[in-house]
Amino acid sequence: MNWSIDIQPIIPAPLFWAAILVAAALVALLVWRRTRGASLRALSLLALIAALANPTLRQEERESLSNIAIVVTDESTSQTIAGRPAQTAAIRADLEAKLGKVPNLEVKWVSSSRPTGEGTSGTHVFADLNRALADVAPDRLAGVITITDGQVHDVPQAVGALGFDAPVHALLTGRPDEFDRRIEVLKAPKFGIVGQAREIEIAVRETGRRGRSGNEQVSLKIRREDAPDETRRARIDEKLRLPMRFPHSGTNIVEIELEPVDGELTAANNRIVVAAEGVRENLRVLLVSGEPHAGERTWRNLLKSDAAVDLVHFTILRPPEKQDGTPIHQLSLIAFPTRELFSEKIRDFDLIIFDRYQHRGILPLLYYDNIARYVERHGGALLVAAGDDLAGRMSLSRTPLQSVLPVVPSGRVIEQPFKAAVDGDGLRHPVTRGLPGAGAAGAEASWGRWFRQVEVERRRGRTLMTGAEQKPLLVLDRMGKGRVALLTSDHAWLWARGYDGGGPHTDLLRRISHWLMKEPDLEEERLLASARGLKLSVERRSMEARVPPVVVSAPGGETTSVTLDPSADGVWRTTIDVKTPGLYKVETPTPDNQGKLTAVAHAGIEDAREMSEVTATDQKMKGLVEATGGGVYWTRGGGLLGTVSATAVDVPRVSMLANARVLSGSGWLGLKDREAHVTRGVSLTPMFSGLLALAALLAFITLAWWREGR
Repeated sequence: MNWSIDIQPIIPAPLFWAAILVAAALVALLVWRRTRGASLRALSLLALIAALANPTLRQEERESLSNIAIVVTDESTSQTIAGRPAQTAAIRADLEAKLGKVPNLEVKWVSSSRPTGEGTSGTHVFADLNRALADVAPDRLAGVITITDGQVHDVPQAVGALGFDAPVHALLTGRPDEFDRRIEVLKAPKFGIVGQAREIEIAVRETGRRGRSGNEQVSLKIRREDAPDETRRARIDEKLRLPMRFPHSGTNIVEIELEPVDGELTAANNRIVVAAEGVRENLRVLLVSGEPHAGERTWRNLLKSDAAVDLVHFTILRPPEKQDGTPIHQLSLIAFPTRELFSEKIRDFDLIIFDRYQHRGILPLLYYDNIARYVERHGGALLVAAGDDLAGRMSLSRTPLQSVLPVVPSGRVIEQPFKAAVDGDGLRHPVTRGLPGAGAAGAEASWGRWFRQVEVERRRGRTLMTGAEQKPLLVLDRMGKGRVALLTSDHAWLWARGYDGGGPHTDLLRRISHWLMKEPDLEEERLLASARGLKLSVERRSMEARVPPVVVSAPGGETTSVTLDPSADGVWRTTIDVKTPGLYKVETPTPDNQGKLTAVAHAGIEDAREMSEVTATDQKMKGLVEATGGGVYWTRGGGLLGTVSATAVDVPRVSMLANARVLSGSGWLGLKDREAHVTRGVSLTPMFSGLLALAALLAFITLAWWREGR
């Protein structure tokens, strides 16, 4: 029960206050003039004012509500080092016991900034606190207690930004005398040209240590994918520049590790990984077309649409045997620069394409021999897109190019409708695996039909697609250091025109071109590694029916053999859990056992902001905490015989205070008793109204009249 008196005047408030002023003036006048019966007249006026005030006795039936305290536990990456997890657990256990003894107190525990592997960006205690406050009434909040190392990155600048009026306390893990070293990346490339190098700029930082020499040097170990480890020396706070090479396209990784020192807080931030994308310079392609035909524009449009390709295209519009009497000086055709292209600058091209080209004496046989050497000895690429030209007496197979071509034409041209099919090696090869509309093994593709194909006999290479009468349609081959592709039909343009439903001409022709130019994603024998958090995923692509286990090397040098599981045609995958953050190297032998396939990945949750400062501090939260009336407390206690123990903590006692402004002190912290309640019922009883007020008023008037009459 709760009792109170309500004043509810029966006349408007301005008139009521005016009546009080008039009554007070009359009483003062009576007293000043020493009028007989002044006191009785004053009591009469008081009775009249009381009647006008209409006082009411208010009786409430209240249900008390508990106070709520929120405890936010910092579980960020910096809280996982140097025994802090055990210290945090000990603080929580002690605090839970002390809060449990406080009557009428409800405790809400909140975990903050826990690493999830999704990408974190520091410690956000107050962001998680705001989410917890969403279902807490402000008039019930007794206070907030944080368990943290003090490295909080979202501390509000002003108390008003908190949105509540309650003390905030900080229980600090760690020790005030910690020191740590780390590597800071000052500048790092995000991409680089394959075959070139760019600079990484770093510096070694040290926090919390006193009395070190200004010339002290540290040792750095640098690991690259394509080179043995190397060691460099550097001074504290001195800028150090390191070259980052880009041996291949895609992600290139460099790991830099700082040698740990005795007394250092943690070595977890002594390692950094710089990952940058390797990009190729524009690829130069030479497209040589024979007589104009419908498919010529298909090749030109495809290559011109690729921003990474510089195309040089020559078409033979006037063969030597064409004589119509027109003087040479009147022709507007550009002379074919055969010597420049096929002798002097042939190595400048990444790919040479012959599209329905016949040998008609335009190119001397020596130039075909140059192309063959360009492929076999210098790693060049050759693509022959042939029609009936390959079966005639002017076929390229009758030139020195035959030494690098993987097929021999029979001289027969098959002219009948057929659908291209992917089977055998084609189901596993990246160039044709998963082509849209290909269908499952043995099923007919949903592509449009072609109508002409040259019959050939395969001597080398792999047949990825077949056509009419199950004859080879697409053959790929590695010749020496270079690569060769042969398409035995010139009807790919029918897919581009959408005839009979069309087909994936863009996907197919682009994949063929980029495989020839050694695009890593199209390599048939490849090993890939990636990491998410502490989960390492390994993928193996191969043309073989089975693949051997892979060897995984951890940052410390330990090796593990891992067996991969089939995932799709030509693809094996697995995911394993690793324990130590760092650079993992994966190796497996090539199918011919002439070398090894390697891949690297960095495992671990990367949070540069979180690990840049790991020493415990009371400075970041001190201003805000003190402004709310709270306190900052170091909790690391002493163990037996004065030794420091990770589980020995000194947690201040908890007191519940109602009206105090200072809610912290040496060895204690305070919470506000909000005295919150819910009113279940109200009873109102008039105190001075009706007959009671009238009787009192008449009594005082009568007494005043009697006193004046004497």
